[in-house]
Amino acid sequence: MSVTLHTTLGDLKIEVFCESVPKTAENFLALCASNYYNSSPFHRLLPGFMVQTGAPATPSPPENPKGGRSIYGPTFEDEIRPTLRHNERGIVSMANKGPNTNGSQFFILFDKAPHLDGLNTVFGKLIGDESLATLAKIEKLEVDKKNRPVEKCTIERVTVHANPLAG
Repeated sequence: MSVTLHTTLGDLKIEVFCESVPKTAENFLALCASNYYNSSPFHRLLPGFMVQTGAPATPSPPENPKGGRSIYGPTFEDEIRPTLRHNERGIVSMANKGPNTNGSQFFILFDKAPHLDGLNTVFGKLIGDESLATLAKIEKLEVDKKNRPVEKCTIERVTVHANPLAG
């Protein structure tokens, strides 16, 4: 499976590793299909490391808190796989606050980050030159002292594809 995040700076197409991390993939795909990520901001950006998104654009606590939630409830357990590593630009991984605290937020790597192996669930990777070009545009955004992009960048909408190579 794959999805395309249509962002304000271009498209990011993600191959989702459904067979390797089924619970994480189901959570991500269900949130994508339900428009949960529409208007979600890229709210944390560390050039040379990663950009984070996936928090709700309009939180409504307690059902939908500011930090987001999974389809299984507030959080769900990790699916750490030794074969899925934070080893290259474009890897997509769950953001968390410690073991077994996955919700809706995720990040995309700008570079390898082996120190995250065993800590965060890798569930996809960017595919295609257009995605990498969009990621480069995002990485160039100016950030404030709290690593928030000065220029707002959001996921406008998401397209879910059945075939990872579909257009």
